[in-house]
Amino acid sequence: MSVTPYEVAEKMRADMTALYVTYFRLADSADLTGPQLTILSMLDKHGPSRVSDIAQREGIQMPTASNAIHNLEKRNMVKRDRDPYDRRGILVSITEFGHDTVVQVGKQRTEHLADVFSVLNEDELELCNKMVPVIHKLATTYNARRDSDEK
Repeated sequence: MSVTPYEVAEKMRADMTALYVTYFRLADSADLTGPQLTILSMLDKHGPSRVSDIAQREGIQMPTASNAIHNLEKRNMVKRDRDPYDRRGILVSITEFGHDTVVQVGKQRTEHLADVFSVLNEDELELCNKMVPVIHKLATTYNARRDSDEK
């Protein structure tokens, strides 16, 4: 018997939402807002970027991105430099302290997620392990499709 995406979503939505809320309540984010943490993570992964590119990639408005970057800059987590290819442009890059913060928050979040998984028995944990590639595909493929639809 074939199942539709809607049927799976209907069965899973409430529990996924509950897990999401619980996970983020437990996970420490070093007193960073959501946009600040995602901006740091994006800069850590992709390197220096213009504020407009950060806003677009993160799906936030320019004032939100500028404010988040300003607050990160005050905490010495990012820095601004002139774009070497366009002297009118400014590139934002992560500092060593910002990188260390991303690593620390990532470790803390992994520990919290491991705690969530600790209620599972060995068979359930193995089933979750087999789902890792599926979840990765959902995260990367859906986000890529959504990003291309917005352009």
